[in-house]
Amino acid sequence: MELLRSGMVLLLLQVLQLCVLGASGKSDQQWLNIQRSISRAVEEYTPCSPVNCSCHLSVLQDDLRPFQGGVSEKLMASTVRRGVGTHYQIIGHKLYRESNCMFPARCSGVEHFILQVIDRLADMEMVINVRDYPQAPGWVQPTFPVLSFSKTADYQDIMYPAWTFWEGGPAVWPIYPTGLGRWDLMRDDLERSSAQWPWKNKDPKGFFRGSRTSAERDPLILLSRENPELVDAEYTKNQAWKSERDTLGRPPAKEIPLVDHCKYKYLFNFRGVAASFRLKHLFLCGSLVFHVGDEWHEFFYGQLRPWVHYVPLRQDLADVRELLQFVKHHDAIAQDIALRGRQFILEHLKMEDVSCYWEQLLSQFGRLLQYRPQRNTSYAQISPRASRTEL
Repeated sequence: MELLRSGMVLLLLQVLQLCVLGASGKSDQQWLNIQRSISRAVEEYTPCSPVNCSCHLSVLQDDLRPFQGGVSEKLMASTVRRGVGTHYQIIGHKLYRESNCMFPARCSGVEHFILQVIDRLADMEMVINVRDYPQAPGWVQPTFPVLSFSKTADYQDIMYPAWTFWEGGPAVWPIYPTGLGRWDLMRDDLERSSAQWPWKNKDPKGFFRGSRTSAERDPLILLSRENPELVDAEYTKNQAWKSERDTLGRPPAKEIPLVDHCKYKYLFNFRGVAASFRLKHLFLCGSLVFHVGDEWHEFFYGQLRPWVHYVPLRQDLADVRELLQFVKHHDAIAQDIALRGRQFILEHLKMEDVSCYWEQLLSQFGRLLQYRPQRNTSYAQISPRASRTEL
């Protein structure tokens, strides 16, 4: 009788388990690989030091490795002639620039950081690319010393902290061309918004607002139209918008300020033309970041780890539905990843970290020059401007 009673209890537990699994649509067995990936990533991760932007310096060493033999005057002159960026000179702790700059607000954002550290820099010159796309393909020899904000493994550009930490992006209405700017001020705003939307009060669905700079975003928009309870994703207008074809057949959605993204538990980051500027902002919401693809990098991506700080998504988004369902049914795991991502940005991407990286980059690059640059007298001096205090 006791055995029968025990058997009935076991059978009842099995039935209940089947009901739970049926309701979730996914079994623990199907999600086991995800859980193992998270556990392994967390166990293998070693946090980096927050002292003197050392967390990011391995990226700088990798970027400068092709130039360890030195940068000759001939190579620099050839780089300038190719027109792959804006030519800058630092002579006697003063900054000079050629007249041509494709995006003045971007150049201004770059110049802000150079001028912050210029008193500690030796005479040098460099070519800084303020276009979206990198300019030094790895298959071109010799490698041209070009500084760019973002690249893939196919390029040899030397990455610098983007102009957007101060001004000049992203290029969205109605703030084009100056953009969000002032990363330090935006950090404060996002931290306040994060406090207003603690994890337990966030809307448990995916959220995305952005323009159609890449068709890789289309599957998420279509999933949102199919299942709005799972994802709220719409295309907005940018300066290239011409018709509803540019927003996947529907009118452009209204822009949603980044601080209002914090209302949602799951936020999506896609590449644009190159790396997306929004990634660093999304982490500060304390929401779980879904980062699509691993091809494009900025200087601070090197220590961000999939499953430790964010959920990685395939570029074709074939896994997006499953991963959204996983985090919805493993809320504590999702919150832990979100907290680690937020903490990383808070500790390792302060404005002083950005300035520190600029100084390390220019100091180390300057030491690679095999000659003492002579000032081009046709270049204008760039002087400090009044600080921008608005967002």
